[in-house]
Amino acid sequence: MNRTSRIYVTSRRVALCVVVVLAATSASVAAADEAAGPFGVTAVVGTTADSARVGALFSADKAGSLSGNHFCTASVVHSPRRDLIVTAAHCVDGDDGTSLVFVPAYRDGLAPYGVWKVGRRYLPDGWSHGQDEDSDVAFAAVAERSGKRLEDVTGANRFVTGVATGATPVTVTGYPDSREVPVDCTNRPVAHSTTQQRIDCPEFTGGTSGSPWVNGDHEVVGVLGGHEQGGATADTSYSVVLGGEAAELFRDATAR
Repeated sequence: MNRTSRIYVTSRRVALCVVVVLAATSASVAAADEAAGPFGVTAVVGTTADSARVGALFSADKAGSLSGNHFCTASVVHSPRRDLIVTAAHCVDGDDGTSLVFVPAYRDGLAPYGVWKVGRRYLPDGWSHGQDEDSDVAFAAVAERSGKRLEDVTGANRFVTGVATGATPVTVTGYPDSREVPVDCTNRPVAHSTTQQRIDCPEFTGGTSGSPWVNGDHEVVGVLGGHEQGGATADTSYSVVLGGEAAELFRDATAR
């Protein structure tokens, strides 16, 4: 299933009829380390400093009416210019030229940290020249707002490549299109192939494309997307294995 809920692009969708039963917020896992738990439980994310680093993407024409209009997830990653977000390439490929905005910590129609205009996008050649699922990761620069840069307002995780799949558990945080709050789930990824990794977490439906996979050291070691643009079911999600291509893309995005 394509985990993008595209408001502005007509695409084929797989209808999922699910009964969403989420655990209480207290079950949400704040850090993905060896002691974290319970694993494989999806819960509503509480309002914390860490949750401010993850937000929802909207088409710019929805900036004045956010409720119900998010279509993908993105997160803030540390960069020299302090203005960078990471998401799935299929979320920001820009074939239709649509302008986008990023709303960190979006919740119930509100933008507690403001609405930020998405500027230049950085996509791997593998995606740009053929939408290779092994290249489904992208960065985007975000414009200043009221004289401030995004990372100075929200904080950031670090983008890291070359980490062995499943070296530690990770926490995946995203915005299902059927909900107006973020959810998260902690589990240990496993290899799907040499270029793809997967994680078992329930109810990660459309809208969660681009969700960061963050380990206990606040490192982004995966981005929901890749195989089948995130997965064919709501209970198993995928990410590109972040290797050489992702590292080169990050260098390009931070060399401004």
